[in-house]
Amino acid sequence: MSNENSSTLKSYLDQATGAAQRAIGSLTGDASTQNQGEATHQQGKAENEASHTTAKLGPVTADPATGATATDHPKRTDGSWDQTVGAAKESLGNLVGNESLRRAGQEQNAAGKQQEAEGQLKDWGEGVKGRVEGSVGKVAAAVTGDEAQEQRAKEVHDTGKVRQRGAEADIERRA
Repeated sequence: MSNENSSTLKSYLDQATGAAQRAIGSLTGDASTQNQGEATHQQGKAENEASHTTAKLGPVTADPATGATATDHPKRTDGSWDQTVGAAKESLGNLVGNESLRRAGQEQNAAGKQQEAEGQLKDWGEGVKGRVEGSVGKVAAAVTGDEAQEQRAKEVHDTGKVRQRGAEADIERRA
């Protein structure tokens, strides 16, 4: 159940429930209901933040809230490497006055940016696909009562979520 607590939808529901509890407590003068509402609202905010958090671990993206991981598309890693090597060539070419080395570095850097962007787009698309497949599979498994299949579908969803959010985080950093 703790993995489900980090879902975005549940976090919004918890925040709304907390706000309603606070309002009811305020209207009735019941401090315990107000406090419970505040606690529920804060928990929902924390869940929402956790569901939007990803950590980059080299070519792997991880969600600290769920523990789910996803391996980045190879083009992302290769593109990043080409950018680094290209920038080094460009700098070296500037340093020694070698125009062809400088141009080759610029070209490799630009190609690396393109390659990384393609990998990010592929990861984002695969992430969306995994989230949808996982959500649909989870509902279907719940209907049939197959808990093992429901857990597998949840893992597909969580991996898709990590892949999508990791790509989004990289894209935002580059923007």
